[in-house]
Amino acid sequence: APAAEESKPGRWGAPRGKHAFPVFLSILRDSGQGDLADMLTEECERPPAPPQPVDLRPVELDLRGHKHNPSVNFPERSPAPVHAKSEIPRTPPAPSHGSAVGKGNRNPVYELKADPCGHCLILNNVNFHRESNLTTRRGSDVDCAKLEKRFTAFRFHVLTRSDLTAQEMVSELQKLARRDHSALDCCVVVILSHGCQMSHIQFPGGVYGTDGKPIAIEKIVNYFNGSRCPSLRGKPKLFFIQACGGEETDRGFPVDCDSPGDEIPGGSIESDACPGRTLAGNVDEPDAVASLPTPSDILVSYSTFPGFVSWRAVASGSWYVETLDSVLEQYPPAPQPLSFCRQVANAVSAKGTYKQMPGCFNFLRKQFFFACK
Repeated sequence: APAAEESKPGRWGAPRGKHAFPVFLSILRDSGQGDLADMLTEECERPPAPPQPVDLRPVELDLRGHKHNPSVNFPERSPAPVHAKSEIPRTPPAPSHGSAVGKGNRNPVYELKADPCGHCLILNNVNFHRESNLTTRRGSDVDCAKLEKRFTAFRFHVLTRSDLTAQEMVSELQKLARRDHSALDCCVVVILSHGCQMSHIQFPGGVYGTDGKPIAIEKIVNYFNGSRCPSLRGKPKLFFIQACGGEETDRGFPVDCDSPGDEIPGGSIESDACPGRTLAGNVDEPDAVASLPTPSDILVSYSTFPGFVSWRAVASGSWYVETLDSVLEQYPPAPQPLSFCRQVANAVSAKGTYKQMPGCFNFLRKQFFFACK
């Protein structure tokens, strides 16, 4: 039994277990070390301290790496000096234009060294054929002017084409895709038109030519994919679509709102949808979204959720383009696509009695920064 085992002599013939300690104390006193024996005896007779309660509440790390309990407030203080090797890295500043990126970098960046850095094609359909039953897109010229100025400032060669039929739009897109982009670093396509829902593989939606014939946006995007536009392989290709994704209107749902008011900005509004719908004044029609089978190095930003209308103010242009331009202006010189897309979506979603939710499909492999003059 374990108790009997404790009383057996040890390797050198001495007792061990619970009988060893009294023998040890006796030896200390016999050898003139009584004070040490008394100290050990006092320590052994002292009752054990009660166990301390364990705080099982979750902790989190603040930016300096200190543990922080949400229920405890700590006074502000200057951080203690830390050796350079142990510092927590901070978010790096935006790289300078054309900064080199090593192969081992965990956050590679698309390089925009060329000047101009790429082509920007804007297709702006305002006036539609009478037989198309599509309304005039008043305010779209305001959008077009803003984007021409913005992308020129981002060092793009901007080309604008207005009031094109579906076949003319296809011709302009194919012409751009067939260009030699070898000396350039990027490509941008902007489409401002009426839109609709269409059959698709990955991304829904289509945009109308002035003749009322639709073009699938996945077809538009595919003109620029790696197999059909070799000189843009590995380079960022950005698409901005101001068009309706369908005919559904959205009044949203009630929330505790911290945004000012619920009024429709800019006076009369219109949607960019299929023909025949007018709401709340002069409302245009819904816009569309895009699709892509081989989507590497592509970002497609949409003014609205698939199936829903996209709103445009007659005086100030579309909610989406107005907000996009404002966000890009406030965050020079190098906003990242996903960052500005989120900001645009948040701002547009707070507008108006009728609601609109922009979104994007991001297939970029690296970080992207616009280059400013």
